[in-house]
Amino acid sequence: MNLQSKSDSYAAAGVDITAGYRSVELMKAHIARTATPGVFSDVGGFGGLFLPDLSGMKQPVLVSGTDGVGTKLKLAFLLDKHDTVGVDCVAMCVNDIICCGAKPLFFLDYIACGKNYPEKIAEIVKGVCDGCVQAGAALIGGETAEMPGFYPVDEYDLAGYSTGIVDRDKIIDNKTMAAGDVILALPSSGVHSNGFSLVRKVFDVENADLTAPVEALGGKSIGETLLTPTKIYVKPVLELLDEIKVKGISHITGGGFYENIPRSIPDGLGAVIDRSSIRVLPIFDLIAATGGISERDMFNTFNMGVGMSIVVAPADAERALEILKANGEDAYIIGTIAQSDEKIVIR
Repeated sequence: MNLQSKSDSYAAAGVDITAGYRSVELMKAHIARTATPGVFSDVGGFGGLFLPDLSGMKQPVLVSGTDGVGTKLKLAFLLDKHDTVGVDCVAMCVNDIICCGAKPLFFLDYIACGKNYPEKIAEIVKGVCDGCVQAGAALIGGETAEMPGFYPVDEYDLAGYSTGIVDRDKIIDNKTMAAGDVILALPSSGVHSNGFSLVRKVFDVENADLTAPVEALGGKSIGETLLTPTKIYVKPVLELLDEIKVKGISHITGGGFYENIPRSIPDGLGAVIDRSSIRVLPIFDLIAATGGISERDMFNTFNMGVGMSIVVAPADAERALEILKANGEDAYIIGTIAQSDEKIVIR
């Protein structure tokens, strides 16, 4: 900690430099958990250094993704729980990267706040580190910006960035996708990190009791259920890619089924989804019933219990399910690829 750097004038304007140093000290132990062999620098420098292992790669391609947590953060503020949203931040980036077949290498976070409370910042970064460990990525840098007058003192925003790597001939590009291919579903852990503007409106979260047990949610509260972190699919999918030719992957985020599944499907083909096969989580039934939301809008907003879809050849489907289940994913079949001018049909 730099004991010489202290500005009374800056502190009077609302920015406490020493709080930033304290935050870094508190988060160092969490960051250490994310270290991988490629980490080439310590936290606190002007840039995060990473030395990738390129052995066995013919044409390594870097794949990058960036995202934030969105208005799910409002739930964290209301419940004063800040140790899980960091997982969401990592998940939103690395789950996108894996759709290309890339292994995430490292992650950087950005926290902007109205006031730097070191213990709160450390909680947020703990969640980021938990996510990095789940993804096998190193947290090699970040930034905490104290911005009084721009954010309320008890609020913050959180965003992140990740870079991964994949050999050029192993990039998932959907060129071999064909009619008859099978669509697999990887279950979500809940609402994940999308659609929260609608969720907050439906439950009127600013005025609701978010901690009361709800029978429809198995006795869990609305707050606990909604703050469940986004599932990170990196390690199971990497295991699958080692053994199976995967033709397409979609991360089901904002826009739900209708927006995201078509993104991995080439022109002339479409997804035919068996509605009866979808294992809809109770929280989505509760959202629909409470808000009077049509099924079409639900599937066009939320993941509905499916966090990721994967397309494989029919001959590989059974083996793919076995691999995923052996790696903790209770995957199942939700549909097929067909020749179609409609990118997706749910029936």
